[in-house]
Amino acid sequence: MEVIAQGALVKMPAKIAPQICYQLKLGDHLIDLNSYLGQPVKLCFLGQINCTHCGRKTSKSFAQGYCYPCFKKLPQCDLCIMSPEKCHYEQGTCRDPSWGEQFCFQSHYVYLANSSGVKVGITRGTQIPTRWIDQGAIQALPVLRVDTRFQSGLAEQIFAAHVTDKTNWRAMLKGQVDRLDLQAERDRLMTLCQEELTLLENRFGLQAIQRLPEAEVVELDYPVLNFPAKVTSLSFDKTPVVEGVLQGIKGQYLILDTGVINLRKFTAYQVEFSA
Repeated sequence: MEVIAQGALVKMPAKIAPQICYQLKLGDHLIDLNSYLGQPVKLCFLGQINCTHCGRKTSKSFAQGYCYPCFKKLPQCDLCIMSPEKCHYEQGTCRDPSWGEQFCFQSHYVYLANSSGVKVGITRGTQIPTRWIDQGAIQALPVLRVDTRFQSGLAEQIFAAHVTDKTNWRAMLKGQVDRLDLQAERDRLMTLCQEELTLLENRFGLQAIQRLPEAEVVELDYPVLNFPAKVTSLSFDKTPVVEGVLQGIKGQYLILDTGVINLRKFTAYQVEFSA
C-alpha cells in the first residue's frame, strides 16, 4: 500500500450530493474517501494524541479531542453541551460567557430523524444537514426553530417523553432501517405535546418558539456497497493498525470488511492513511 497522508484526525467533512461525499481530514490533508470504496485501506495510529485546543500531548483524549485541563475548563466541554436544558448562563456561572453568547444564543432547531427508527434531536441552524449526516440519518425533518440552545433543550425534553433521543448505532450500521412518514410522526407528537409546547411558548414568546408545519423531509443516501451482517467495533486504543476493504461510510463510521470504526471518537489522534 502507498501512504497517502498523515496528521491529526478530525471529524470527517461531508456534503450532500446525489450520494453523500465524505473526506478524510488528517491535519491539512483532505482525502476523497468515496473514491476508495471497494479498495483495501489502512489507518495506523502513530502513538500520539495532541489536544485540539492547546496542542498539548495527552495520553488520553477527553470529549473527543481535548486534554484533561481543557476538558475541565472549556465551555464546549461543559455538561450543558450534552444537556442544554442544564444551561447555567443566567446563574452567572458559564465557563466563558462570550463563547456562550456566540454559540448558544443563536437559532437552534428541534428535529426528528430516522437513523435507527425515529428520534428527536437538536442542532444549531449552521449545522444542518451536517448533524443529520453525522448521526447516519436516512431522513430528517425540522419541527421547531428556537432562539437559544437552552430553549431547544427544554423542547427536546418534551418530545423525548414520547420518542427516543438516542441512535442505535449498530442497527444504523446494519442498514436495517425502513423509511418512515416523519411528517405524520411530527403531527402525532405535536398533538401529544400540545400542552407542554404551549407552556413553553407562553414562557418565551411565539417569536422565540416557532413551529415549522411546512418543513419538508430531507432524504439522505450514504456511500455503502455492503452493510455488515454483524457489527464488530474496531478501536485504535486496542488495535493501532486498522485495515480492510472499505465497504462503506455512514455517520462518522468507516465500514470495513474487518469491522467498523467511529473516526470521530479518535479526534486528535495522529494517524497515517494508506491505500
